[in-house]
Amino acid sequence: MGNAIESLLEGGEDLEIIVVDDGSTDDTALIADKYSEKYPNIIRVVHKENGGHGSAVNAGIDNATGLYFKVLDSDDRLDPNALCEVMDTLRFYAKEEQPIDMLITNFVYDKLGVPDCKKKVMSYDGELPEKFVFSWELAKLKIGDYLLMHSVIFRTELLRSCGLRLPERTFYVDNIYVFEPLLHVERIYYLNSNLYYYFIGREDQSVNEAVMVKRVDQQLKVNYIMLDYYLENKAVISQNKRRAAYMYSYLEIITTVSNVLLILDGSPEALAKRKELLDYIYKKSKRLYARFKLGVCGSVITLPGKSGRLVALEAYKLFQKFYGFN
Repeated sequence: MGNAIESLLEGGEDLEIIVVDDGSTDDTALIADKYSEKYPNIIRVVHKENGGHGSAVNAGIDNATGLYFKVLDSDDRLDPNALCEVMDTLRFYAKEEQPIDMLITNFVYDKLGVPDCKKKVMSYDGELPEKFVFSWELAKLKIGDYLLMHSVIFRTELLRSCGLRLPERTFYVDNIYVFEPLLHVERIYYLNSNLYYYFIGREDQSVNEAVMVKRVDQQLKVNYIMLDYYLENKAVISQNKRRAAYMYSYLEIITTVSNVLLILDGSPEALAKRKELLDYIYKKSKRLYARFKLGVCGSVITLPGKSGRLVALEAYKLFQKFYGFN
């Protein structure tokens, strides 16, 4: 956590750092309070009962006083030079009559044991225009270019006005955090800078593949929430074709991940949950189900039988290798 906080201190005195102590049982509270004492004009600490990642993000949104809001996990860090670029950009557009709703930056898979020169950068260069504010009509995000919590900065009031509340005691809620506010985003700015360093490679990490298989029920919970949100708001989402295409792609990726994790588990219970998920989509929307089955990911993931599952896993490995995740 100290490394994460230190990486923020170059942002200037108009950067508010909120440290959420989510019912910690180690030295987190002590360390956080010491930072707050040292930087009383910048750092505030929120002590609360343990509620998990979603609860901590909710607490951050509730306590934020800044115009913009970004989540930094305690084992990750921001690049100080890129942060200065981001702050200068936000300061400039904060003076506008209509401030931007979402600022997008690149992020880096800061994989354990991999030297800096070989770390995988997730960039949106070529997919998003640079150096001016744009709307969804100019966004050309493809499958694989999906936004993560690491790449977005939202206008704080947008998060509040859209009613975003993440479920407590649930992993993988960062997907909901990005997904739901997109419906309310109109003005976007892309800064082609490697701001966020996303630390991966620890064996007990929530995004470790083996850990994700064990926690597949939480992945499914997030998947169902996103499915319901998409279908409940389909009419509004469809009003903008580029936004609709992107939100569908995001949902397709999450549903693919759920299917892959259940196939990796391979137990009768897991395969039954896979069937339940696909049946749920079919029951809720035959049109969405047909679109998923005909899509790039869905056509492979839904192949029947043991041989179909083997093909799905091989396709997943290729995707994993190409994009460098997990």
